[in-house]
Amino acid sequence: MNGSGDKKRSADENCGCVPVDGPIRVAVITLSDTRSRDNDRSGDRIVDLLTSAGHQLVQRELIRDEPQQLIELLDAIIAKGDAQAVVTTGGTGLAARDQTIDAMQRMLDAELPGFGEHFRRLSIDEIGPSAMLSRATAGRIGRTMIFCLPGSTGAVQTGVQQCILPILRHTVGLVWDDAKSNPNHKDSSAGR
Repeated sequence: MNGSGDKKRSADENCGCVPVDGPIRVAVITLSDTRSRDNDRSGDRIVDLLTSAGHQLVQRELIRDEPQQLIELLDAIIAKGDAQAVVTTGGTGLAARDQTIDAMQRMLDAELPGFGEHFRRLSIDEIGPSAMLSRATAGRIGRTMIFCLPGSTGAVQTGVQQCILPILRHTVGLVWDDAKSNPNHKDSSAGR
């Protein structure tokens, strides 16, 4: 039961799946035309939240809002095989330079619309109707979970704490278990 007395089942109880034990190996990518590693507070916050929750940072990158650069970096991270999940920050809005989601939608093997819906619902409570301008999303590429968050520190705080961490072990467990047990599992990480 949660604090309000409602009975809520965990994601693992709902499907009978076993989540991944131990730390999840995560890569963090900041997309920005204006930030540097010295002032990437949102990227720093993601790393702090994930590592404080017991997960392992395996790669950290800061790149410009260039779709091809993001695609090439993700291909390299996925091909290397170290990261079970990638969290991006930045490029999820409506400005012409905000192209993270456009690039991701070309790459994702499966999208999780509920992730963005839940993120926006939580964000409306925090910042009001402007939360609807975010195109935050999640999905998988091959065996790697991808989570795309806006660039503000408040957005990454909400996104990591209330959207990613509650499902991270479960989603990674599902994707890795499916890849092991299903010979038809699509692993599109090669040859993009």
